[in-house]
Amino acid sequence: MSKREAFLEAAGKENVDEFLHFIELHRDTAEPFDVEEVVQEMPSNQREVLWGRLESLLQNTLKDLPPQHSEEQDMEPDSAAVLKHATSVVDAVTLVAAASVKTLQEGDTYNELLKIAHSLHEFLELLPVLGVPLQVHIQTLYEAWWKKGLQDMEKFGRAAFLISLQKSFTAKKPGAEIQRVWSLHDVLLTLDYMSEDNKQIKDLLLQCFQRPAYIRSDDGKRFLVFLFSWSLDFIWAIHGTFKNELEFCNKGLTTHIAEIYFRAWKKADGDFLEKIESVCIQDFMQNAIFLHRMSPVYAKVREIVSYFHTKKRSPNVDKMLHDLYKPILWKALSAANFEVRANSTFLFTEAFPVHDPEQSKENIDMNIQRQLDTAMGLLDDPHPTVRSGAILGVCKILAKYWELLPPAIITDFLKKLVMDLAADSSSPDVRCSVFKCLPLVLDNPLSHPLLEKLLPTSKYSIHDNSEKVRIAFLDMLIKVKAVRAAKFWDVCSMDHLMARLAIDSQSVSKRIVDLLFKSFFPVNESEKEWCSRCITLIQMNPMAARKFYQFAHKHTAPTNIIKLMLVIRRSLNSCVQVNCDMMDITDNNKENSIAPPVHLGQDMALVAGLLEVVVILWRSVEKALKHNEEAYKYTSAKFGNVMSKYFQAFEDERATAPLIKLASFLPPAAVPTFSCGVLSRLRKMESGVAPEQYSQLLDCICSWGQAADVLELITDWLSASLPKQAGKEGSRRKVRIQESVEAKPDLALAYLEDLFSHTPTRDKVLALGEKPLKQLHTVLGSWKSVLYSHLSSTTEIPECPSTETALKAFMFHGRLGAHLQHNLTEGREYLLSLEHVAVWVADRVLPFLTKQTGSNQEESDKSQLLAAQIIESFLTVCCDVILVDLGDEKFYSEILHLCSVLLLSEGGYRCIPAVLLILKEVANSKVPEDNNQNQESKEDPTAVILGVVANIFQKIIEVLAKRLRKDPEGGKQLCLSVVAGMRDFLQVAQTWDREPLSGVLSTIFAIIIVEKRRVLQKIAHPEEVIAPQSVDEMPPLSSTLLSVILKSPQITKSFLTEVGSSLDSEAISSLSELAAVLRVLAVIKGAKGSEAGLKSAAVSIQQQIHKYAISDEDDGEIQRAIYESSVKTLNEILHL
Repeated sequence: MSKREAFLEAAGKENVDEFLHFIELHRDTAEPFDVEEVVQEMPSNQREVLWGRLESLLQNTLKDLPPQHSEEQDMEPDSAAVLKHATSVVDAVTLVAAASVKTLQEGDTYNELLKIAHSLHEFLELLPVLGVPLQVHIQTLYEAWWKKGLQDMEKFGRAAFLISLQKSFTAKKPGAEIQRVWSLHDVLLTLDYMSEDNKQIKDLLLQCFQRPAYIRSDDGKRFLVFLFSWSLDFIWAIHGTFKNELEFCNKGLTTHIAEIYFRAWKKADGDFLEKIESVCIQDFMQNAIFLHRMSPVYAKVREIVSYFHTKKRSPNVDKMLHDLYKPILWKALSAANFEVRANSTFLFTEAFPVHDPEQSKENIDMNIQRQLDTAMGLLDDPHPTVRSGAILGVCKILAKYWELLPPAIITDFLKKLVMDLAADSSSPDVRCSVFKCLPLVLDNPLSHPLLEKLLPTSKYSIHDNSEKVRIAFLDMLIKVKAVRAAKFWDVCSMDHLMARLAIDSQSVSKRIVDLLFKSFFPVNESEKEWCSRCITLIQMNPMAARKFYQFAHKHTAPTNIIKLMLVIRRSLNSCVQVNCDMMDITDNNKENSIAPPVHLGQDMALVAGLLEVVVILWRSVEKALKHNEEAYKYTSAKFGNVMSKYFQAFEDERATAPLIKLASFLPPAAVPTFSCGVLSRLRKMESGVAPEQYSQLLDCICSWGQAADVLELITDWLSASLPKQAGKEGSRRKVRIQESVEAKPDLALAYLEDLFSHTPTRDKVLALGEKPLKQLHTVLGSWKSVLYSHLSSTTEIPECPSTETALKAFMFHGRLGAHLQHNLTEGREYLLSLEHVAVWVADRVLPFLTKQTGSNQEESDKSQLLAAQIIESFLTVCCDVILVDLGDEKFYSEILHLCSVLLLSEGGYRCIPAVLLILKEVANSKVPEDNNQNQESKEDPTAVILGVVANIFQKIIEVLAKRLRKDPEGGKQLCLSVVAGMRDFLQVAQTWDREPLSGVLSTIFAIIIVEKRRVLQKIAHPEEVIAPQSVDEMPPLSSTLLSVILKSPQITKSFLTEVGSSLDSEAISSLSELAAVLRVLAVIKGAKGSEAGLKSAAVSIQQQIHKYAISDEDDGEIQRAIYESSVKTLNEILHL
């Protein structure tokens, strides 16, 4: 029996396993059996028999299936096996049916095959259970059926299309499915758009417009464009879907969407064309005109409209733009709203000329002339945004249509831009726009002759007070230079450029360097010329020269920078008699044979300038030299040979500084004479010397890896200066100092300040390790005894360091501890040291804040002042520790405890500004990233710390009130001193969403009401009842607190919320209290954005105050006056 006959025989219920075996052979690429070939070879009668048997097999298989809605994982094992077998049979029948469809010829009968197709169609709803592979085979069958144009093709084509559409949404790589959807797009022409049966397909089709895979791919675009022509009503739905998606589209996707709209318009005709124009394109035009410029979709809508403008060369685009813009654009250009005018200006100038090509030439010319007049008018618009947009538009028009515009029009436009708008004093944005947009015109070579004459009139724009204008002007000059439109120095002279280079910001300076680089660093010329240009630049403007060479390394290779350094060295050598250089001059090496040195004479200012340039150049290539050891050794050797002679010859103060800096780049062995004497020079300096005298020496010694020597010197001086320190330790240290030099603690602290103020030197010192730094930290800590001696002594202490020195040492002890905690330890050793200092301050220093009874008044005041300085210095250090997040919960607790104890002391008021800084930093460090954290837990350390912060703030308010009562004038001065700190603290407090910081504002509100109520209670005559109109008319503490609150709209809003909460809780009840609240509200009512909070509070007061209405004369004139004044204020607030 042949394979064909065996296959036919197997296609039945009785031999189903054999039939499935044939299908497995077909799928096995190693087997020669192919179902399509077998069916192709069958005569027509055998095919019909085959299809009949397959149809019968399919029907029987479908009958035996388990219940429809069973889930495979919930089935019994037997049911699952039945389902799996049934799926295999249906899949096999589908595969044979699909192969059979491909073999059908015209005139063949296929009734049984048609029955199979119908049965499978009914079976599709089970596919979620039966799996995806079977769905693919049914899809293949129906797709082939559709393409063959067989009976009921519409039904099966719809099914194939629906399957492809759904799969295109779920496939990881949907490209093939989108291609299949496009191949079946004609199926849609057979569907009734209005039919409810097709609602699912319509919904899926709209999803296509939300899928980037469709929007980006070629086949997807073809399909989306086709959908515009499916139904007129569908265009509305498409446009609405696209508009809803625009907000989430990036720029690239928006461009693809614009292309789809354009292709749909280009392809459409008749009613579809009219619909696309009116519903889609004109709608985008209107939105591009009337949308707020800050709208998230504005830029995308504008981009879609701009896409049509870029296609003006395509047939019929000009006419379409003319017809659609006609009813909306020209009115919008004269609208009252400036944004509408600005938006329409952009569209108008981008679409220019907006004309109908079918009109006569005369009408077109008249229309264009009117549009040019309109553009000129827009340059005079009263709003700068419109003028800026018009400048951009006019420059685009000039660049694009220069050849077609009359010369007089071009001249008028450019004169308006360069001579008028470039000097628009009312708006830097307009001036900036001129110079940003002129490069567009410069791209057209025909513009160069006219601009060459006009641009010099704008030369003073290099000095514009707006940086962005200066930047735009320089960018334009760079463009002028690039296109060779004119000589840039004719537009803006070198003197002006140099003046700006010397003083301007980095953004401006780097552009000037870009402009001038080839002029002063002509890399294609000789090295001698480089040096000559360098000298010229220094002579023109030394500061500009320094700026120029700071940026030079960005425009040329490090090799050229090093060559310039060496050629400058040779020029400097001409000023000194150096034997090694005389040998260099006669040397045959390349350096000396190419160009002789430029002689400088005895101009020390020029020499100093060249030395500064060398330092700047070396610093710019320092990293490159470190990576090239050979180049570093060569350069170091060259400069090392002459450094000693330079120090001898160039003794001018200005030349010394760059020489020392240059020496710091070299290894110490290269400058032995100088390097050996640096530490000695540092020892011999006198206290009080200017930082310029030692700063660079310290930099040198750290660069040479000798930071340990400086640190030892500082430690020795500070240790030797301590009283009663002449023991073994002191002797041992003095042995190390080879010269007999007195201890200079002031200078030691100055050196320490300098070392830690600059990152490179600080890093070198901290890299020494913990041992020497810990030793220094211990010595600095010992200076507390000196401070205490000054505190407790009533007379001058002989041979004791000054108070100022001791205070500096005390501060450095804390600062060094913070550095060590951050860099050299993982524990909390140095935090513990600060905590010990806090205890010392509380125990030993704090008592001196209180006036000493029975002692000399002058000495007591002196001790009080010193105690306050010590406490403020320590709190400042702690504030810095908290700011850089070095503190932990225990540290916070100790410092807050000190603040609390301080405020309880008699003289603690002196340190309130420093305490407020601590509170602000602690509160700020405890602001959670997530306010949904467990906020109510009493065990939460953060809640505990913040509770302490709130309590301390309340104490501050109490201390201020107490001070005002005791010493009104001193209290007012104290209130003024706390304004900045309180403002910063409240900025943090008002951002906190939970207790306890929310209680801060209630504390402020309570003290204001109490203070104002006391004022009201002291009123003796009705005439004194006057509602305050400003903060200055409030009592002193209330005035201070309200002035802080009103400086921040956010704090004001939070404060009014607290006022409303207090009123709603009925905590405010008496007439005097309500009157006090109204007086606070009267002061606040001028604040912006406070209307809602004010009216809410006023309504609460209105509900309570009328019960205090006074009609009987016996109730008192003062109470009546307070009531009437309050009602008047209340009405004013309610009618805001």
